[in-house]
Formats: sequence, C-alpha cells, structure tokens
Amino acid sequence: MAARRKATRVCRECHRVVEGESCVVCSTANLSEDWAGYLVIIDPEHSEIAKKMNITMAGKYALKVR
Repeated sequence: MAARRKATRVCRECHRVVEGESCVVCSTANLSEDWAGYLVIIDPEHSEIAKKMNITMAGKYALKVR
C-alpha cells in the first residue's frame, strides 16, 4: 500500500506555502490546494519578483493560486 502524501496548501492572500492550518505571514486560514508555480524568495529586498508580488519575507511562495 502506498503512503498518502499530505497536500501542500498555499495562502490565497499572500501566496505563501503553508505547512499548518493558517498562514504565518498574514494569519489567515484561507488556504488553497489548487496552485501553480513554485517560487523561493531568499532576499526579498533585492528581488524584482518579490517586489512585483509584494513579498517582504523570505520563504516559499506560489506564483498562481486559485
């Protein structure tokens, strides 16, 4: 029998990849399992994509969340 993987969820508000029941950035529980594009921000202060997505904290994010 194959082990079930827990679905990765993403915050619909800030697009952060979430491991718990709520987002650590914006504290919402408005999460989605329907997302696309994986983005890792290391230095948001010097990242053009982070500026365009209004990301101010380093971490893992999704590009598109439904």
